[in-house]
Amino acid sequence: MAHNPVNHPARPIYRAIGALIGLYLIVFGVLGFIETGSGEFFAQDGSAVLGQGTNLGFSVVSAVLGVIILVATGLGRNIDAAVNKWLGYLFMALGLGELAVLRTDANIFNFTVATVVVTMMIGIVLLMAGMYGKVGTDDEHRAWQDARLIL
Repeated sequence: MAHNPVNHPARPIYRAIGALIGLYLIVFGVLGFIETGSGEFFAQDGSAVLGQGTNLGFSVVSAVLGVIILVATGLGRNIDAAVNKWLGYLFMALGLGELAVLRTDANIFNFTVATVVVTMMIGIVLLMAGMYGKVGTDDEHRAWQDARLIL
């Protein structure tokens, strides 16, 4: 993967951004659990937390994914880069899928337009953190620099 930078100088910043996304997801999930805890798991009742539509199901999913991101960030060693990248893809797909079914009964996570926008932004930021957070040996860094200079 010569197109992804290795040992990027801003790698610690990207790791911190990934961790902040994980913290945001945990806070959103916990607040959503508090707000919708007494309702059905996939209720479509218009409940909102932090300006975003949610239900108990999406709150639990958000909190679990936030914990996964924080654990991966704590482990480091390119685990965080891989997890951030794949969860970035997952959030982008989730945002697009929920946008497609926004005003139907298939909107199982009770998304609103604001939730779709935030989900897509989380996906983009996680992709950025995953792409620029990779660490490697000096030889891998040199190979990435050489490939970059050729293009």
